[in-house]
Amino acid sequence: MATILVTGGAGFIGSHTCLVLLEADFEVVVIDNFCNSDRESIKRVEALSGKSITLYQADLSNTEAIRDVFIKHTIDAVIHFAGLKSVAESCHDPILYYANNLQSTLALLQEMTRAKVFNLIFSSSATIYDSLHPAPYQEKHPVIGKTPYGQTKLMIEQILSDLPQSDLNWNISILRYFNPAGAHPSGMIGESPKTTPSNLLPFISHVAAGKQASLRVFGNDYPTPDGTGIRDYIHVMDLAQGHLFALSEVLQQQGDFFEVYNLGSGKGYSVLEIIKAFEEANLISIPYTVVERRTGDVAISYADTSKIERRLGWQTHYTLPEICQDAWNWQKQNPSGF
Repeated sequence: MATILVTGGAGFIGSHTCLVLLEADFEVVVIDNFCNSDRESIKRVEALSGKSITLYQADLSNTEAIRDVFIKHTIDAVIHFAGLKSVAESCHDPILYYANNLQSTLALLQEMTRAKVFNLIFSSSATIYDSLHPAPYQEKHPVIGKTPYGQTKLMIEQILSDLPQSDLNWNISILRYFNPAGAHPSGMIGESPKTTPSNLLPFISHVAAGKQASLRVFGNDYPTPDGTGIRDYIHVMDLAQGHLFALSEVLQQQGDFFEVYNLGSGKGYSVLEIIKAFEEANLISIPYTVVERRTGDVAISYADTSKIERRLGWQTHYTLPEICQDAWNWQKQNPSGF
């Protein structure tokens, strides 16, 4: 039975991925510093799966703590989620993002090398695609670090692409996420930001719950049918399953392996379309106001997922109404988060 180390495993995507790993009979070890997550998510994953997770509270930049985890456990692969993720926040405090995301990743890679653990899945982002090239985005499309957050993802991708060239033992899969949304259908785990959410679906849920007076729509003058930005929304459970598919491929490799995959629905929806879908799925009204565009946002972004579908057989199963229903179900059951 393979043992998987999940960094940032208590977070939104990390917790759902831990669940599918346990359901697939992997042993799971989690490292999380809980700066934007809660250990309650791990308890609920254990309750849903009926299995246990070994949890360490530590910062990835703490090399001694990370080294101790690799000493105590025979790790077969690492799924690296840990990192700060707000585009807007990164523009306001770029030093924080460069220091946290790069230093933690470098420390992790050094300790993986020391422990001779060479199988890695990295959580990247579609924000690095160059918006001068039209969507849908393919993995071969040009990439650019338009914001400090995006730049950290791009830098880490470059670092990872160098590793198999320097050491043929490495097997690395990079997953570029579009817009994860929704929650586990049980409503037991979901997105629980410790500050005001910056992503659309959690903010809509907060408005629906009365925690926010109205939704801010950042710009209605984009070159789109209704003037609002178009994005690709993928259910977090489909996203989690994508990691399982990528992990299975990585574990079968003998070294000198490096691959990049998009994880999205392959469809684009505008902000106003998402609001309408949420209202119709949950029979609730969402008031909104239009404000100025947000730094770092682009007009249209959605995925071409043909590569991962063709190579690994992965595909999405959840619909947009189900994303909206599960997001609201999580919010209703957990009005204050974890």
